[in-house]
Amino acid sequence: MSFMGHIPRSAVYVWLSLLLLALGMSFQGTRPLWNTDEGRYVDNALQMLDSGNFLTPAYNADHKNFAKPPLTLWAIAATVHVMGSNTWAVRIPSAMAFVLTSLLLCVMGRHLLPDKAWLPGLVYACTAGPFIAGNVVSTDDLLTLCEAIAMCGFFQAAFGPADAQQRLPVLVMWFGFGLAFLTKGTPGLMPLLAIVVFIARRDGMRGIRRYFPWMGLVLFALVGFTWYAVVVLRYPQLLDYYLKYELYGRIFTSAHNRNPQWYGWLVAYVPVFVLGTLPWWPMLVPELKAALSPRNWRRRWHERSPALFLELWLALSLLVFCIARSRLPVYVLPLFMPMALMIALALRDRIDLTSWRQRIMLGIWVVLLLGIKGGAALYGHPLSDDRAIARQLASMVGQTDYSAIAFVEAVESTEQRVEHTPWGIRLYLGKPIYAIAWKHPDAAQKICRLSDRHSSLLLVVDGSIGAATMPAVLAQCPGRQHVELGSLSTARVALLRRVAIAP
Repeated sequence: MSFMGHIPRSAVYVWLSLLLLALGMSFQGTRPLWNTDEGRYVDNALQMLDSGNFLTPAYNADHKNFAKPPLTLWAIAATVHVMGSNTWAVRIPSAMAFVLTSLLLCVMGRHLLPDKAWLPGLVYACTAGPFIAGNVVSTDDLLTLCEAIAMCGFFQAAFGPADAQQRLPVLVMWFGFGLAFLTKGTPGLMPLLAIVVFIARRDGMRGIRRYFPWMGLVLFALVGFTWYAVVVLRYPQLLDYYLKYELYGRIFTSAHNRNPQWYGWLVAYVPVFVLGTLPWWPMLVPELKAALSPRNWRRRWHERSPALFLELWLALSLLVFCIARSRLPVYVLPLFMPMALMIALALRDRIDLTSWRQRIMLGIWVVLLLGIKGGAALYGHPLSDDRAIARQLASMVGQTDYSAIAFVEAVESTEQRVEHTPWGIRLYLGKPIYAIAWKHPDAAQKICRLSDRHSSLLLVVDGSIGAATMPAVLAQCPGRQHVELGSLSTARVALLRRVAIAP
């Protein structure tokens, strides 16, 4: 019997899809962009569209950004191209990744609990962490979807019928891992740790070879490595950047300054698992106690069941995330997939949505989730609200024409300035954004060069830079007029425009 009483099984997935679309799409275009990460990805995607250069991620014509591979930017650029430059369009990739990941968990669920294959998708969709992440522009939603594609292939190959053709599922697995690598690099390969350990335990070392065919590895290389190869050939310094700064630096050093302390994993991940797994974990206290017992682990290890693979998937990936010195809450979003499958297995006999009581409870929780999402969209206006900043600038400038915006802050490097620049205002004002570190030796020259390129440049200057300092320094740039327009929070806004020089 389906979860909706006498409704046919096929209709179950129609209802589930409608629920997923309601959770994923509601209020997606209502909440403004909050910087810096949301604005950064959107700015980079808009730069691709404006420049026509889809190979090189960049903030603007002067500042490239190779911190992440481009798949997320391509997805945002595609939806903006189709739907226009608006908040709804830039969040569609995250929302669709949330919806499709939930549905792919149903595909995996067919191998674990065929009578309720829909349950893992429902659990994932109604879990607070994935639901909230689906309303944020980031690489992690798309990464989770790509890993879900890979794991669907693995589940079919590892737990499907023994007499079925296994080559195609393994190729699907490597295709998914290629997409994951093109989304976020090496973190996208995290489930491979569990795959190797589990298959070695269940089938022996010889069994691993079936999951590493040459065709699969070639497919992975074509999908995942082609872009890296092209940009490294074009910019040879990137190889050192990726190996030392992005790989070694994230795992072993505090260079990225993202909770690098020995206790940083507690700060970054414990709140995510406590709050992000609501409403399910309070129902699982007995199961959690049993799962953590050494006896249970020994039993799982000897049984070699799919449940063992789920535990390895979660435990080994989490161990790597905790060891790495760069830690942010969103990094563990892909781990909500094995958790959703584990929760579904644990609650399969307790979840029965033919019960009106459970339907009502589910409805209340869905309404609460949508209320949180809608409340943040309608009433959450933090200092990092890019739309509010854009409106203030537009009101201040009025009908004055300008072609670019430069944020000037009293820091020494552009990298420091990048972290605080409201890149997302490009979506609202349609102007390229620049970040200038005022304490850098060539700051004034950079402003002059920008004003050469843009006849009228809007400057948003850090209030700690003296009011008389900027005009005095810019006097070095001939043929420019510096006009103060007003104040924006702790910054001053001015217009730098070219004027005719008398002969």
